[in-house]
Amino acid sequence: MSGHSKWATIHRKKGLIDAARGKVFQKLAKEIMVAAKGGSPDPNQNAALRLAVDKAKAQNMPKDNINKAIEKATGSNDAANYESVRYEGYGHGGVAFMVDCLTDNRNRTASQVRSAFTKAGGNLGTDGSVSYMFSRRGSIVIPSDYDEDTMMMVALDAGALDFEKSGEQYLITTDTENFTNVRNALEEAGVKEFLECELTYIPNMEVTLDEEGQEKVHKLVDTLEDLDDVQDVYYNLKED
Repeated sequence: MSGHSKWATIHRKKGLIDAARGKVFQKLAKEIMVAAKGGSPDPNQNAALRLAVDKAKAQNMPKDNINKAIEKATGSNDAANYESVRYEGYGHGGVAFMVDCLTDNRNRTASQVRSAFTKAGGNLGTDGSVSYMFSRRGSIVIPSDYDEDTMMMVALDAGALDFEKSGEQYLITTDTENFTNVRNALEEAGVKEFLECELTYIPNMEVTLDEEGQEKVHKLVDTLEDLDDVQDVYYNLKED
């Protein structure tokens, strides 16, 4: 649902069809449930839950769906116990992948992820084999309806690392420590809509491939994202 080259994820998300969006909502609900189960059901008192809710809102997940996920996690002992698992590996052309999952069956998830890489001509690596190629960053995207100079000043004063305009969007990068400060500052400045608001991984180095190579990488991304246990896919392909 996210990751890879700096802003490619934004454009890919926009192309989701309704059926795929329903699958995304299911994954977002799982993330919300895990966060709610691990702390307070109040997003204002639970940083992980606030992040999960912000991420869901940016994907236009209905408020009722969000509330139901929180209620399911906090009101029932029958909710599945999910654990976080990360897989690292390489796809076509040496493109590095990190695949973050939430699963209640590690053997099933490992088998499915390994199969996806193998069929795509890639391979899984050991823990830490590619993660050093990525940096944890906050990614905030808002519409360019707001005054650019004002938004830039607000974001940078709150600790943003970078602010740029791309089309009809402002793209804001933060470190993990200032992510919440920047988001809150933008809200206080009157921002009502976030097109993206999450902690993600941005590659420190990118791999350039021709069009055919890019298509092969995108096919692996699509296969991975279609797996129920996969939450996020990050990779370092340089997009055209």
